[in-house]
Amino acid sequence: MLNPLNSMRGTVLAGLTLALFIAAVATPAIAGPAIPALLIWAHVIAGVAWVGLLYYFNFVQVPALAAAAADTDGPGGEAINRYVTPRALAWFRWAAIATWVTGAGYLAWHQNLGAFALGLLGDSIDPYQLTIGIGVWLGTLMLFNVWLVIWPNQKKVLGLTPASADEVASAKRTAFLASRTNVVLSIPMLMSMVGAGHGFFL
Repeated sequence: MLNPLNSMRGTVLAGLTLALFIAAVATPAIAGPAIPALLIWAHVIAGVAWVGLLYYFNFVQVPALAAAAADTDGPGGEAINRYVTPRALAWFRWAAIATWVTGAGYLAWHQNLGAFALGLLGDSIDPYQLTIGIGVWLGTLMLFNVWLVIWPNQKKVLGLTPASADEVASAKRTAFLASRTNVVLSIPMLMSMVGAGHGFFL
């Protein structure tokens, strides 16, 4: 008998099947239009992947590589840099795009693109658009950081772009600081995203 947990594809399909079953059985009386529901669902899943990988890099991989470099008798961190980091960075940067696009799509569907103006387009401040708008702009800054700072510098570190030893050292530091900046931005960003749907900031 085939076990879906033996492959990543099977695992994801099992999760989606379970989610759709729960949605079909538990929520038919309160279900709204499918498109915004799918957009917000995709937004949350992509956001979990993006921020989860951001936290993985900062809380797990960077300290682990530092410990590996300090351990002269250990195996070193080459295997992580060769096999784990490129794959994690691919998921990281495309999850960032998916998070932003699905979030913007959800706002557009609900005619809340005024969030990009922080809710200041009307006669009075729209509290939802202000709260979600702060999250939108923090997330946008994080997206730019991923694609315009972290990824170009990581390509030098990983040897995907030719660079001298000094350029690699500088790229490591730049990517490190940009990634840490995204950790800082992620905390108020998550507060704004969750707060907009649950009583605003507090």
